[in-house]
Amino acid sequence: MRLLLLCAFLASLVAATAANFLRDVDITWGGPRAKILDGGRHLSLSLDKDSGSGFQSKKQFLFGRFDVQMMLVPGNSAGTVTTFYLSSEGTSHDEIDFEFLGNLSGDPYTLHTNVYSQGKGDREQQFHLWFDPTKAFHTYSIDWSPQSIMFLVDNIPIRVFHNWEKIGVSYPKSQPMKVYSSLWNADDWATRGGRVKTDWTKAPFTASYRNFNANGCVASTGSSSSCSSKYANTQQGGTKNNQGLDAKSRNRLRWVQSKFMVYNYCTDRQRFPQGIPAECRRSRFL
Repeated sequence: MRLLLLCAFLASLVAATAANFLRDVDITWGGPRAKILDGGRHLSLSLDKDSGSGFQSKKQFLFGRFDVQMMLVPGNSAGTVTTFYLSSEGTSHDEIDFEFLGNLSGDPYTLHTNVYSQGKGDREQQFHLWFDPTKAFHTYSIDWSPQSIMFLVDNIPIRVFHNWEKIGVSYPKSQPMKVYSSLWNADDWATRGGRVKTDWTKAPFTASYRNFNANGCVASTGSSSSCSSKYANTQQGGTKNNQGLDAKSRNRLRWVQSKFMVYNYCTDRQRFPQGIPAECRRSRFL
């Protein structure tokens, strides 16, 4: 019994250590609109007509699993964008994006994903969620390895972007990235292509965060080669084959992509009249 109690106590310490905003992030903009609460266990970002707000991780990473629980802006959030993403610096930067596009009350949120490598993006997929992300906290995760990038919601994979460098497709693998989050106004494009503007009478808009976890290779303590070696044959999400997914996860991915995907760049023939990108012809799941 004592051993069980000790294990439970140690587990609680590990959980507490894994998620503390005071220790792990810096508020980067927005002043008092960004607040770290409850001794670092919670964080909130707000947006008003004057400014949004944001934070970034203190450390930068090369590969790893990055999770946060978020509760999005409720009600009429049209024009707002709440983000959770990884990014390096510079004009030829790499980036892996979750962006939550605000909505009119009663409409679903749009979850926008994208992958940039060497400054080039244009790899968007968008989804509606199978729950209301404003009513409770849900977990959003980026699992980044040398082989693939996996986007997960409540540990359910919604997208996998594979490394297809062997056919000339650029892939983010050499630039360390920090973890970022922000809440900002993008009513020129966010809701129905910018046709619905932000209603500032509803401000301030607020998103809430908890249980941030960055489990990756810290770039300041590991060279590019050592980080690549560490993650060469593993995927943080738990994998069984070279697709980065076991059978159960592949079934879940198919379910999400068949039921909830609302845009896929790989099927946008108008956008790519000369033919879809090379990676789209190789991978079923992107």
